Amino acid sequence: MKNACILIVMLLTSMMCAAACGFIGSNSERSSGEENYKEVTLSLRHTQIKETSQTRLKVLEDVVAKTEEENKGLSFKLEGIDEIVNRDTKLKQEMVVGNPPDIFEVFGGADLKLYVKASRMLDLTPILEELELTDQFESLDEFTIDGRVYGVPYGGYSEGIFYNKKMFRELGISIPKTWSELLQAADRIKEAGFVPFGLAAKDAWVMGMMWNTIMERYVGIDAFNELLTGEAKWTDPNFIKGFEAYADLMKRDYFTKGALGLPYADQGSQLLLGKAAMVFTGTWDMNHFTSTDAGGQQVEIGFFAFPSIPGGQGDQQSINASYSNGFGFSSDLSADQIQAVKAFIANFFNENVQKRAMLEDKLLPSMKLRDLSDIDPLMNEVLHAMAGATSKWPAFDAIVQPVVTSEIGIGLQELIGNLSSPQEVAARLQSVQDKANTAGAKPAALTPYSTQELK
Repeated sequence: MKNACILIVMLLTSMMCAAACGFIGSNSERSSGEENYKEVTLSLRHTQIKETSQTRLKVLEDVVAKTEEENKGLSFKLEGIDEIVNRDTKLKQEMVVGNPPDIFEVFGGADLKLYVKASRMLDLTPILEELELTDQFESLDEFTIDGRVYGVPYGGYSEGIFYNKKMFRELGISIPKTWSELLQAADRIKEAGFVPFGLAAKDAWVMGMMWNTIMERYVGIDAFNELLTGEAKWTDPNFIKGFEAYADLMKRDYFTKGALGLPYADQGSQLLLGKAAMVFTGTWDMNHFTSTDAGGQQVEIGFFAFPSIPGGQGDQQSINASYSNGFGFSSDLSADQIQAVKAFIANFFNENVQKRAMLEDKLLPSMKLRDLSDIDPLMNEVLHAMAGATSKWPAFDAIVQPVVTSEIGIGLQELIGNLSSPQEVAARLQSVQDKANTAGAKPAALTPYSTQELK
């Protein structure tokens, strides 16, 4: 009997040791040569499939490889798909039925609110606290809902005007400080035979960038939030002025001809090839503007914040800059998968990886870096413009509901195509906004509202 008890104790001890040597074991255990590890798999969807995104993909792949190497038994299954397909179609459909990938790229703000409401997102608050990362980010605002964090931004962005310095010098143009100066500069560029604003708007979101800043200058960012409560309406006078100002650029023939049929990749090329003097875009294009593919033109590309519009209600020295793109994690993860997620987050969100992404991919860091040495001159201009801004605000699609965002894209395409007036576009938008606000007032969780919105 005594021998039997000893045997039972030995078996229990052996089982406990085996469990301790699983995936969630300590680093010392993982380095001891023990082979008895749990098999843990994480699916990871990214959108870095374009040629211009290969540097960013390599950073991700290196982090994944490091995490797998440090955690024997852990494996990632990477899937790359188009960003628009992921955001507008695939991820939404998966959220409706409850089978998103384990890790996936996600936009903060309005998109995230829907997924949190449907209980699809893992609450990262305790994980970030455990890893002592909570206060290390520039901002987690767009991933924070009711005080809880449901995603982590892998980088930041800022939008503004990238311009051809050589063309500006030769035409005697100074950086515009006001709307009227911007129009005068555009007239001079057009008279010289160049396109003032390069545009490739086959994808509707491209037009939304400059329009967003023009509209903010007229109404202020608070008005966008008030659209959701009904305190503001798209048909209000200042919103109409914003639509009219954007339409006026089209009427003045400042955009690339046939812009609605051109893919987005063509927009940056118009600037680099000297066809267009300016493009309004985000810092995600900096890698394209500064790489060897720029054909020597990279030294002639500069950046400035959008000028003020006198009489507007917004902050005239503000800039659209935020941290909207990040990683989200499924709420349907096992305990072992959550441990693996911790390892992934620790390896991705640190000074070394953030600095590498900034230097190699020209990605604005989402974390507070101590070392900003060796940064590219164009990156320096962007950071200088951001530092000089009196406030920063997120893009409209992080505020209004996805169905409203879709309608904005349609309306702007009709403005550019001269198919609808600003007043008509605003009226249709308000109709969609009213329906979205009414739907949003229904109870949370998987209600008809949440599934309809996700679709």
